[in-house]
Amino acid sequence: MAYSFFMDGVQLPIAPPSLSIKIKNQNKTLTLINEGEVNVLKMAGLTEIKFDVRIPQTKLPFASYPSGFKGADYFLNKFERLKTGQDSFQFIVSRILPNGKSLFDTNIKVSLEDYEINEEAEEGFDLVIGVKLKQYRSYGTKTVKITPPPTPAAKPVAQATTER
Repeated sequence: MAYSFFMDGVQLPIAPPSLSIKIKNQNKTLTLINEGEVNVLKMAGLTEIKFDVRIPQTKLPFASYPSGFKGADYFLNKFERLKTGQDSFQFIVSRILPNGKSLFDTNIKVSLEDYEINEEAEEGFDLVIGVKLKQYRSYGTKTVKITPPPTPAAKPVAQATTER
């Protein structure tokens, strides 16, 4: 099965060997007087994603380079911009069977929480980067401005804006 990982539109050259997606919980358990416990269901928390990705320093025959080979410095700069840019981005995992049939995709807006650069002798010159992402949900204050109708027969006009 072919996996393709994309961070902010950039395909990682080698798909990570494993991916962990944790959907967080915000439910509350309450203890009632003489009635035991109850679970108060709440909206799910923010999803956390973890993986380790190998970034080659030299061109490898099994890696994917859709826009040509890019060295480790390109990816290190990309990770740094994603971390320091204080902005969210799209994280996509595409899963395709060898016969070309597409399975489910993961497509989620995230922030880069942490990344760790590891160099190990058994990887040669390649880097292994531990990545932690967290789901990003847009938020803001909504303001509604209602304009009175120009004539008594007309309806008022409402215009909503969101401030972040």
